[in-house]
Amino acid sequence: MGDTKNRLKPDIIVKNYWSSNEEFADLFNAVLFGGKQVIKSYELNDVDTDVSNVEKYGTYTESIKAIRDNIKIRKKSTISGIEFVLLGIEGQEHIHYAMPLRIMGYDYGSYRKQYSDIKKEIKKKKGLTTDEFLSGMKKEDRFIPVVTIVVYYGEKEWDGALSLKQMMTIPKEMENIVNDYKMKLVEARQNDLLFYNVNNRDLFNLFGILLNKDKNTRELREEAIKYSVDHKVDKNVLNTVAGAARCDLDFDDLFKEGDSMWRVFEETRDEGKIEGKIEGQIEAYNDCNMPIAEIAKKVSKSEEYVKEVIKKLSAACL
Repeated sequence: MGDTKNRLKPDIIVKNYWSSNEEFADLFNAVLFGGKQVIKSYELNDVDTDVSNVEKYGTYTESIKAIRDNIKIRKKSTISGIEFVLLGIEGQEHIHYAMPLRIMGYDYGSYRKQYSDIKKEIKKKKGLTTDEFLSGMKKEDRFIPVVTIVVYYGEKEWDGALSLKQMMTIPKEMENIVNDYKMKLVEARQNDLLFYNVNNRDLFNLFGILLNKDKNTRELREEAIKYSVDHKVDKNVLNTVAGAARCDLDFDDLFKEGDSMWRVFEETRDEGKIEGKIEGQIEAYNDCNMPIAEIAKKVSKSEEYVKEVIKKLSAACL
């Protein structure tokens, strides 16, 4: 194996976190019901996120490929039958201004897939009326509701549309007659959601700290580390904070005592672009009270070099 290091893929990290029924149910309860525990974790079952479908209209074949990209989790309630879908936008720099339209398309794909399945079953049945045969479904057939939530992990405030109508120019006298499709959006950087799950509280509190552009990098680092220590934040939460920001993490180093906490935050804030990769690592390890000799080994530099960097960084803060 030698120098080979295992890499944690960001999308897998975030998907694994939200795959937990406890965290998933708590998020949907916070967004949909103001924190009231309506959806129970034990009632959720995983559902395939692939809603691809192919429909034929005469000689024309329409291919509907609507696999939910980005971070996607899909669960179904065994009690209400409702499907809950979580879609995450991982981009740190760009806002997707057509997102309401995309969500409508995703949900349509889910309903279209249900309709296709119903039509397949209808073909096997006898005694259908002409209307039922032509419709491809019986009068009493019903679709399973789909509820989609979008989590935006970007640093910029979301300034895009939250509904289909907000993407349109509509004469005032026509507003009430145009159908709308609303998007349920959660901004990781700032929200007033009520969470009962401790991990979810820590997750969004850390996002609130790290995605705050009103503070400098050092202040963010100190506040994030202090919060994580004071609240004994679960390592899975730290992984997810970094994963949502599309960072590569060294699996071998991540869980080592002392440097693990800042390694996550360092990757998240991309310190290398601000003050140089090596200096950023030295500063991070020093903030975690790692001995100079150990820091030197970590960055493959002399102890004198490490001391000079620490001295320079300290002077810059005076």
